[in-house]
Amino acid sequence: MTPQEAIDYIESYTWSTTKLGLDRTLQLLHALGDPQKKLKFIHVAGSNGKGSTCAMLAAILQAAGYRTGLYISPYIQDFCERMQIDGENVPGETLAEITARVRVIADAMEDHPSQFELVTAIALEYFHEAGCDIVVLEVGMGGALDSTNAIDAPEVAIITNIGLEHTEYLGDTLEKIAATKAGIIKPGCSAVCYDGAPEVTKVVKADCKKKKVPLKCVDFSRCEPIAETLDGQTFRWDGVEKRVALLGPHQLHNTATVLTAVETLRARGWKIPEKAVDAGLASVKWPARLEVLSRDPLFLLDGGHNPQCAEALAAAIDKLLPGKKVVFLLGVLADKDYPQIMDIVMPYAKKFVCMTPFSGRALPAHKLRDFLKGKGAAASSCGSDVERGIRAAFKAAGKRGAVVAFGSLYLAGHVRTVWQEMQAKD
Repeated sequence: MTPQEAIDYIESYTWSTTKLGLDRTLQLLHALGDPQKKLKFIHVAGSNGKGSTCAMLAAILQAAGYRTGLYISPYIQDFCERMQIDGENVPGETLAEITARVRVIADAMEDHPSQFELVTAIALEYFHEAGCDIVVLEVGMGGALDSTNAIDAPEVAIITNIGLEHTEYLGDTLEKIAATKAGIIKPGCSAVCYDGAPEVTKVVKADCKKKKVPLKCVDFSRCEPIAETLDGQTFRWDGVEKRVALLGPHQLHNTATVLTAVETLRARGWKIPEKAVDAGLASVKWPARLEVLSRDPLFLLDGGHNPQCAEALAAAIDKLLPGKKVVFLLGVLADKDYPQIMDIVMPYAKKFVCMTPFSGRALPAHKLRDFLKGKGAAASSCGSDVERGIRAAFKAAGKRGAVVAFGSLYLAGHVRTVWQEMQAKD
């Protein structure tokens, strides 16, 4: 099996065709020798910020000298991004070798595992075989029935910011969604909760009390912003100045969550010196999250795809580009709340250049263009031709303007790849 054959096999089993539940994952992992039982985890669930939280924690733990696994979804450019050790993607040959073994087991199962279940099992086997000291594990969707929840009690269960999402699967209120995500909290772990919507915090507190799990709610007042530039942000944590490489005011809330998790890990015996914390925060990279692709001309890439992400992006534009109108290179999925997203970002728009993301759920670019024009915005369509879209956006922005690509992680990966190709070509 080649790396591409492995990826093709995994991606042929779409998650949407299979019912939620842990049975298939547990059966698959048991046949592999239960690698998850030989690992330690930080388990992270939430609607927004969980990927950034995972990336920062992995960078800090690596700087502290631990062999650190990182499991994320979706990927931006390379499938192998989904499972990393110490910042390096899984080698394609290793992915292929483990997938070949997993395939024999999965294909013999009466109820075949879904794509995400396959990837989760492959990743856990990889982390075990590679001898990881700890794995930062990002939930795919929800929590209780997500295949990542096949693990035993993690060292720390983290609940990041929660909003209304995937309501057809997780529930139609914040309380129901919070209860589902709190399913990653298990007796024997410690818990950290982003102190956001009161109804969410109430649910998490009650769940921890029931399970006798110690909980720390993040105190954002401990984090005082100092300055933000395109190079990152400086802030004070309990009066001590620090720096984080990620942009946007929302990332300081995520950073506060990470620092609270570090305190919790230390209380459980993990040796994480302050210099490792500083090194991890200053060096962390998280592609397509307010990422600066270019400064001259200014080109920002963000994979935000829901109203909460749009609000975070608007706040970042206010901070980084005060009073400036930007050209949005935009593509969305039809099942997202794109009308509300557009309402949030429209005050910051000079023009919209609409794209069709590379997904079967994509809203066609011409429909998004027509929607925006109906709202009185300047908008054009470039279909799925990413290079044409980028060039059209820069032309509309002018020499001193700024372009912000956002709306879908499916689009973000292609924008990042095409931009790199354009840089090499031009």
